[in-house]
Amino acid sequence: MSGVDETHDPKRTSLVESANGHSDFPIQNLPLGIFSPPGHHARPGVAIGDMILELSGVGALLPETVGHLLTGNTLNALMALPSADRVALRRRLSELLSDPTHREIVEPLLHKAADCVMHLPAAIGDYTDFYVGIHHATNVGALFRPDNPLLPNYKYVPIGYHGRASSVRPSGVPVVRPNGQRKAPDEDTPTFGPSRRLDYELELGIWMGQGNELGHPIPIGEAREHIAGYCLLNDWSARDVQAWEYQPLGPFLAKNFHTTISPWIVTAEALAPFRIAQPPRAEGDPAPLPYLFDEADQRSGAFALELEVRLSSAAMRDQGLPPFVLSRGSATTMYWTMAQIVAHHASNGCNLQPGDLIGTGTLSGPDESGFGSLLEISQGGKKPLTLPAGETRTFLLDGDEVTLSATARADGHVPIGFGACSAVILPAV
Repeated sequence: MSGVDETHDPKRTSLVESANGHSDFPIQNLPLGIFSPPGHHARPGVAIGDMILELSGVGALLPETVGHLLTGNTLNALMALPSADRVALRRRLSELLSDPTHREIVEPLLHKAADCVMHLPAAIGDYTDFYVGIHHATNVGALFRPDNPLLPNYKYVPIGYHGRASSVRPSGVPVVRPNGQRKAPDEDTPTFGPSRRLDYELELGIWMGQGNELGHPIPIGEAREHIAGYCLLNDWSARDVQAWEYQPLGPFLAKNFHTTISPWIVTAEALAPFRIAQPPRAEGDPAPLPYLFDEADQRSGAFALELEVRLSSAAMRDQGLPPFVLSRGSATTMYWTMAQIVAHHASNGCNLQPGDLIGTGTLSGPDESGFGSLLEISQGGKKPLTLPAGETRTFLLDGDEVTLSATARADGHVPIGFGACSAVILPAV
């Protein structure tokens, strides 16, 4: 299996006891991020079990092409390096965190994750959101165009739009309900006020590594080398604002008020054992155009990822009730691969840069058990959902907390996770 090495060995254990058997961050994961220990400034770290290893403290023990880049408050410079340098870093970190002879060096540099504050892992220059979840696109299209849910271009073009990088926030930062123009079907004119149809969207995020020069596309066969890692992404959506504003130019204020991401970069290298073949297209679907087709990408361009969304209302938390599972699904519902997304984005010569963030679009399953938004679950607000405390929801109310999670699984390998992607909804200002 390409990219699988000793760092993925299921028998390897960590000298950090909490990492052994950890649901998200065993030693086989080693995601990178930016954190602040109590009372200190932001710095690079690696998640290991319930702890975070401060990377600047072991810089002298890391490969020299990498060690000097781990002292600032972003990971952009590290992400700009060739993948071979990330592989070398991963191998060295795996050794430091597994070999007991390094205990005296490592233990003083460990911080309890629960005591730390997580930050964005990179300075995000640009954020683009795609629409590659075919079941979501079909479900939403059917709400507006029952006889023709997918537009003719969908199976030829990876559809996307440019979002707002400045409003991307890490997990845990509350979402303030947005104001905007909204016009219900039974209203003659629009009004301005808090969104009445606030929704979440279950997505994966792509962190760009090495970029490309302006005017020089990224070939599909090389696109994978330009991806540094992945995260969870919640593209919060004001559906009522979106319905009024999106024609003719698409999403604007309905999307740009807040985007939540899981703060750890799960590296492309960590996910090597979980690569699987891209599911075949339905009979009669067009083949990708040549600039979007690569045999190797079709053989291993998808990921064996289990996705889950949970909701906890204020009343549920007051009563000590556990979060309610809204949906469970798989990342194999992507109609286009990660490499196809990147290759298409750069196909016109657009220059992507280290630290750019790309969303996949909402990933929904083929039935309601895997729907990735309340718009689908409630059928556009027509079918209320009942929560454990007896409350009902068609869209999100103030005080609701939405949490996305993802786990990679493959036979013969230790599962790894992405950490939480969570936020509470606050009232509009």
